[in-house]
Amino acid sequence: MSGKVYVFDTTLRDGEQSPGASLNTGEKIIIAKQLAKLGVDIIEAGFPISSPGDFEAVNLVAKEVKGVGVAGLARALKKDIDAAYEALKSSEHPRIHTFLATSPVHRKYKLNKTKEQIIESAVEAVKYAKKYVSDVEFSAEDAGRTEPDFLAKVVEAVISAGATTVNIPDTVGYTIPEEFGGLIEYLFEKVENIDKAVISVHCHNDLGLATANSLAAVKAGARQVECTINGLGERAGNAALEEVVMSLFVRKDFFGLETGINTKEIYRTSQLVSRLTGLKVQVNKSVVGANAFAHEAGIHQDGVLKERTTYEIMNAQTIGLEHNKFVLGKHSGRHALALKVKELGYTVSDEEINQIFERFKKVADKKKDVFDDDIHALVHNQIDRFEETYKLDYIGVQTGNKMIPTATVTLIKGKDKVTDAANGDGPVDAAYNAISRIVKVEGKLRDYKINSISEGKDALGEVTVNVEIAGKMVYGRGLSTDIIEASALAYINAINKVV
Repeated sequence: MSGKVYVFDTTLRDGEQSPGASLNTGEKIIIAKQLAKLGVDIIEAGFPISSPGDFEAVNLVAKEVKGVGVAGLARALKKDIDAAYEALKSSEHPRIHTFLATSPVHRKYKLNKTKEQIIESAVEAVKYAKKYVSDVEFSAEDAGRTEPDFLAKVVEAVISAGATTVNIPDTVGYTIPEEFGGLIEYLFEKVENIDKAVISVHCHNDLGLATANSLAAVKAGARQVECTINGLGERAGNAALEEVVMSLFVRKDFFGLETGINTKEIYRTSQLVSRLTGLKVQVNKSVVGANAFAHEAGIHQDGVLKERTTYEIMNAQTIGLEHNKFVLGKHSGRHALALKVKELGYTVSDEEINQIFERFKKVADKKKDVFDDDIHALVHNQIDRFEETYKLDYIGVQTGNKMIPTATVTLIKGKDKVTDAANGDGPVDAAYNAISRIVKVEGKLRDYKINSISEGKDALGEVTVNVEIAGKMVYGRGLSTDIIEASALAYINAINKVV
């Protein structure tokens, strides 16, 4: 049995199904390229038949992202498989991932099929996909609640039909680690041709057991884990890539297995996905949370100062995070900033450093200290930039508890400057009304979040918004020490994605 565990990342497919998460095609390409840099084996780029946007995203990932397998999801239907192949055919390593539910509840209420019909449909789908590509994966949806003996028959049949990977999903996060590991052991005992395919697992986190179930399956013989960055996904999410990978890395003494992941890219990937989806990583999240390598208790601090391993089982640098703090301020020069950006693990051009430095100086003029988290935010803001139709030139507000809030805004479009004013329920609402008047686009604010990037009352603030424009939900982000300016920048960012 192989000593390698393949990492199948489904952030762009299952992860994007997280409520509140929505990625446009350009953002998917950015994430896909970072996933390739991270070293995942397979990127599930989307569900091609589900929408024209998903088809386009899968197609572009297949064309532009090299050195990694690219998968597209398809129901066990010929039209789905046709669409998946059309989207994937330009990939260096295309994989069609077809699925069909097998559990009693799905057979009765969703599919209205007998066991025999399920096996027949699964085999037919695999054979049909095999006409297009050599790499075919089959998933037995809701395998965790499927009768083990019937599941074994399904697995054996699809492997005989040509499936190179067979996925055993805990689709609703129902199973317990001992139970799920036992199911994988059972399949290895009962399926005669199981050595002809890679056994994969895809665990959901409804009971908080996705990573534990995935690792139990690996211990029992599974050699592919399907996961997402930051554990994103339907409902409570999926097994988190960073948790699975670092568990195998830290406890190699127990598992005796390894992945092809470049662990030093984990933190950067986590931050990128968080920023582009607008879904924040909770501070106490394992591996990538802000507090994962922080120590406040005096006993812990004393222990770590004497010997790091007293309270740290991982070295922060292993995941690409600098444990020490290099504080920058308004007197720091361009060279110091460039050095810090390099120390944090980024590779940027001289022109990008110049642009980051301009924004850095504006931030440093407004706050006493600029911390590592501020630098991360400034660099990501530069990396994530795209051609902007509208740019903010000026914003001024008048507000108070006994007056109607009014905002005056000047936007730059090409060589032109346009100024307008509006009032609203508050200064942010007034600013958004003024911007809408200028751009002649009416946006409905569906979600608004303020986050402090670093510490202190002069912290750099990040505003994220979800705006409905012409029936489409778009995400925007803005950074500034002035929260009104950050709010305006976030709204303009969202508008630029539409116009």
